[in-house]
Amino acid sequence: MRRTLLYAASAAVLSFGVTHAFAQSGGVEKAVGGYDFAEAAKEAPGTKNFHSADGHLTFAIVTHTAGNGFFDPVYVGATVAGNMIGAKILLLGSESPVDDPAREIEILNQIVQDPTIDGIIMTTPQVGAYNDIVTAAEKAGIPIATTNSFDATILHRSSISHTGQDASAAAIGGEALAKCVLDSGATKGSILLPSSTAMGNIEVNNRVTAAFNAIVKTLKDAGKLDAFKVDAGPENVGIDTNPNDPVNALVSLFESRGDAVGAFTANNVFTPPLVKAVAQMGKTGKFCAFGFDLGPAQQEGIAAGNLTGSLGQQPFLQGFWPVMQLYLQIDRGISAANLDTRAQLVTKDNVAKVGKRFEN
Repeated sequence: MRRTLLYAASAAVLSFGVTHAFAQSGGVEKAVGGYDFAEAAKEAPGTKNFHSADGHLTFAIVTHTAGNGFFDPVYVGATVAGNMIGAKILLLGSESPVDDPAREIEILNQIVQDPTIDGIIMTTPQVGAYNDIVTAAEKAGIPIATTNSFDATILHRSSISHTGQDASAAAIGGEALAKCVLDSGATKGSILLPSSTAMGNIEVNNRVTAAFNAIVKTLKDAGKLDAFKVDAGPENVGIDTNPNDPVNALVSLFESRGDAVGAFTANNVFTPPLVKAVAQMGKTGKFCAFGFDLGPAQQEGIAAGNLTGSLGQQPFLQGFWPVMQLYLQIDRGISAANLDTRAQLVTKDNVAKVGKRFEN
């Protein structure tokens, strides 16, 4: 027994020595070009005096709706990134709880004239409305990064980084909705996708289309498409619904159809009202309701059974990465490094895990 213990101890010592030796081998101390990595990792001497020349970087992040809570984790992410690089972050946006691109543009027109600003992060929900901002920023020498909503037509798009969720991710919600309806035992009925194109958010329109196509495909693959009517309006971008009175508009829509078995809403304007509409109709736990974003109303709705599931955009990243991208652009010359934040499907099974660190 003693010999065995001594052998084991000797083997452990030998193993420790070998591991230590291997950990030291293969180390790289300098670049092939001869420079020192520690020195190369330092911030450039002129970075803190970029543009404003006041000894620190100041970035402004401007959104099109700061009034409904969706962008709260975006602002948190931007603040975290700012703390990491020692930058001041101005958190700005429309005070409205619904999309308000006009107010956002008003704020941007003020910010781009501010001599203390070193970089601008902005959402771009209204296609074609931001070229004057880009032109003014370029003239002033201020770099821009876009986040959240995507404008493919924006001036110099290929040289401006974008962080956000591709609208095609809504297909995850559409597929989940179709499976929910099939699993519910329903043999027929309407699956509705209400929205409002009047708000001018092309990203939301594309989400509705992606969800619609996924619902149709899932039902078709199951051999059940003929049994259900999937309605996303005449152009598959949403059934026109009043965003100024969304709860009553949704209840009226569902009751007018008489056979609604499920619904999908594509943004924060209609998803919290969907939660209230399901509860108001007495359909808690009996209606396949899927939506977008993961604010308090969505999380409470999922927990209570009035919302079956919702898609998150991982918005913390939509604040964090643009700040880091602007810093890298200023300090390292790295530009247009886009990030797709993908989609996070949250249901009753995992809703308790959401938002523990303000990230969703």
